[in-house]
Amino acid sequence: MSLLPSWRPDSWPRVCLTLTIALAAALLCRWLRTPIPWMIGPLLATALVSVLGMRTESWTPLRNSGQWVIGTALGLYFTPAVGALVASLWWAIALGIAWALALGLGFAAWLRWLHAGHLVALTPAELRCTTYFAGAIGGASEMTLIAERQGARTDLVAAAHSLRVLLVTVTIPFALQLGGVSGLDTLAQGVRDVQALGLLALAGLTLLGALAMQRLGRANPWFMGALVVTMVVTLSGHTLSAIPQSLSNAAQLVIGVSLGVRFTPAFVHTAPRWLASVAFATLVMMGLCAGFGWVLAQLTGLHPVTLLLGTAPGGIAEMAITAKVLQLGVPVVTAFQVCRLVAVLVLAEPLYRWRHGPA
Repeated sequence: MSLLPSWRPDSWPRVCLTLTIALAAALLCRWLRTPIPWMIGPLLATALVSVLGMRTESWTPLRNSGQWVIGTALGLYFTPAVGALVASLWWAIALGIAWALALGLGFAAWLRWLHAGHLVALTPAELRCTTYFAGAIGGASEMTLIAERQGARTDLVAAAHSLRVLLVTVTIPFALQLGGVSGLDTLAQGVRDVQALGLLALAGLTLLGALAMQRLGRANPWFMGALVVTMVVTLSGHTLSAIPQSLSNAAQLVIGVSLGVRFTPAFVHTAPRWLASVAFATLVMMGLCAGFGWVLAQLTGLHPVTLLLGTAPGGIAEMAITAKVLQLGVPVVTAFQVCRLVAVLVLAEPLYRWRHGPA
């Protein structure tokens, strides 16, 4: 069985045009000195032209490759000293998981209360399921699949997660740039030199990890497989190679494109009141996470912005990229986000069944 998705010949022109627009946007954002230009530029440009009706497309193998590169790059930060630091923060990570679950439950309850009189086409059970999984702070595709099994309206669930990740990915980096926050990372950066043979060996090992995760049906296999393998190698004290900056930039670009193409004209017409409420709640959650991050910072001695990124309701790759580019505690942010992702994926459906019974 092929590991690649089916491919239509007529997709090539759309993919090439989408990548061209994304590259132009990245270069423009770099010239304008915006934060994280190689991801935010493609994301915003692709989302804009997609909403305007242009037939954009993200090629899945490119997106997987981008996640593979970013997962590998993040794993290189986990030196033995950094690994010991992260391990000592287990209690803070546990608090972060509890915070994410509570935040998701509060978000879901608010959506259900607000839309009970508007989404009249949904039965009470469908409304409960839809709002619950739309509010969970997890991955968009994973939460949508679980919601579908439970009988939710999946377009609303997917729209909520896509909009939440977009707003967090764009808002936080710009806010940090306006505040002059960057380069605060006092943790070891790991290997910095690119070694051709080492890079080839690292690519081979992480590819095996990604394929193993994919075979096991794990979430985000290309990101998680590469991250776990690189962490194991780096924690053991081996430094094979750094990731070339150009490769990291290209990975950010294709990840930005994969997020941007979700915003089609149909997306804009998906229950405008629903989208507005998700946008408002996302801004509120970012403010709450800033406060929670400050509290954790007082308890751990880490910088509040590092813990803001670690607890922010965004996607794991996007928040980790933000931390990497702005040098804001990459290992801590990655550990918080990875543990939260795993916990939400494992616990979201059992918690729903425990509270509301089987579908």
